[in-house]
Amino acid sequence: MLWIPITLFASLAQVLRNGSQASLTSKIGTLGATQVRFVFGLPFSILFFILSLYIFDETVHQITTASLSWAFVGAVSQIGATALMLLVMHRRAFGVAYAYIKTEPVVVAIMGFLFLGDRLSALGWAAVLVVTMGVLVASVPPREFTKLLHERAMIVAGLVSGGLFGLSAVAFRAAIENVPQGSFIVRSILMVTITLIIQTFLLGVWLAWRDRTAFTGSLVEWRRSIGAGFLGALSSACLFCALSLTPAANVRTLALIEMPLAALLSGKLTGKKMFGHELAGLILVAIGMLMLLLAATPLHF
Repeated sequence: MLWIPITLFASLAQVLRNGSQASLTSKIGTLGATQVRFVFGLPFSILFFILSLYIFDETVHQITTASLSWAFVGAVSQIGATALMLLVMHRRAFGVAYAYIKTEPVVVAIMGFLFLGDRLSALGWAAVLVVTMGVLVASVPPREFTKLLHERAMIVAGLVSGGLFGLSAVAFRAAIENVPQGSFIVRSILMVTITLIIQTFLLGVWLAWRDRTAFTGSLVEWRRSIGAGFLGALSSACLFCALSLTPAANVRTLALIEMPLAALLSGKLTGKKMFGHELAGLILVAIGMLMLLLAATPLHF
């Protein structure tokens, strides 16, 4: 059951990282802030990997083609999902788009079953659906629910983004499982490092070609970028460790605890009160997560 506290810690680090990236957006733009998690996260990931080898007294003798292939699929899928997410965030119907993106746990559960044979119990499936419904309710005000069904562009963009995020989670789990030796921590952090190398290279080349201002902006704001990079690497390392221990659907569903965490943090910082639909959605998310934990840790009498 170690995946539970690891995922919770990863979600907290991710909320803090998102806050750091948000503060950078106004200075270096959305793309510049996005690349921070890769460019400044990679050195920390390499450091984490070296430390894990030293602490657990291990070496990595072989990385399989299958592992590298899955890591590449996950890296590219995550970049594509992030790009689509940023695109829909600029639309007026942000809540609608966000709701579709966060259908990810359902997609992960289906892909995990198809590609890896991961199986959830009936209660686990119910938990995934309840959490997803909670996200829908919290994200979309009642007056905008019609948009949820009629915004075709948002439906396509959001579902594709959620699908790509789901594919990346399943691919990362497969990449870890195909490393032939090592503890789950060493294998997981190795795959984080390889993934970040791929993403840093691909995104770096793209930005250097298409948007050099965004590429150099994070280097100018290196003090803030270092903090965001560290939190990003820490969050990714923890999420990969969790993915190595349990089906990806469990991790991605529990990771949605970042939603109430972000809401609480935002409320503390801005003094803004939650709307009724937001509170109702967060209650559903909490109920779904309790169901997930009960499914993962069945009681024995």
